[in-house]
Amino acid sequence: MGKVIAIANQKGGVGKTTTAMNLAASLAVLEYRALVIDADPQANTTSGLGFDPSEIKDSIYECMVDESDINDIIIQTEIENLFLVPSHINLVGAEVEMVNLENREEKMRQVIGEIKENFDFIIIDCSPSLGLITINALTAADSVIIPVQCEYFALEGLGKLLNTIKIIQTRLNQNLEIEGILLTMYDVRLRLSNQVVEEVRMHFKNMTFETIIPRNIKLSESPSFGLPVVAFDATGKGAVAYLNLANEIATKNGMAKVN
Repeated sequence: MGKVIAIANQKGGVGKTTTAMNLAASLAVLEYRALVIDADPQANTTSGLGFDPSEIKDSIYECMVDESDINDIIIQTEIENLFLVPSHINLVGAEVEMVNLENREEKMRQVIGEIKENFDFIIIDCSPSLGLITINALTAADSVIIPVQCEYFALEGLGKLLNTIKIIQTRLNQNLEIEGILLTMYDVRLRLSNQVVEEVRMHFKNMTFETIIPRNIKLSESPSFGLPVVAFDATGKGAVAYLNLANEIATKNGMAKVN
């Protein structure tokens, strides 16, 4: 039975999509069957893995609103063991269309339930908002990773997100756990980056991942080539960081591979 992990933060530009596609790809490289669900209307994970969102006919939107079969929508990527449920712009309208549906917060959970046992990990890339699609993702997930950038406003909005997670735990998904807070965009040369790391680890000691994602040119460039960084620059700092994160998550969940 696959572990479902949502990547969520209502702030934009914190490394959500970068984390979703590169964590899923790293898990695939480590020989776990990994599915990444692009639940963001911007469809950056879809394009970042080499697919043109404008050519996507069916997406997670059709599964949730029209009850299309998710098995017909899953795409095999160029990386072995890595699969994608794509997004497209229609997802913007899904929130409006779902308002009057019965059990509207449960739609994604129902969809994922059909394929959960086919994967080791299912990673959901959420949009930078706390709207109905993100609530669906958190209701469907077993846990949530919160990316936090090592910059001045790092902790701004984190309290609001943690409060939303508490509400979802109380009302919709009592099994939802926080997988961890992930520090991203770390620049070792900046005093501010180091201060943010200290502050986050002080406030959220047991919730913060050991792995820190650095600022890295190859990490920024790889989506424009339609590749995750493990395929674009396999030995670079960005790829190594996400492979370390994948190992940390696998170990934490008792799924580490024995050599």
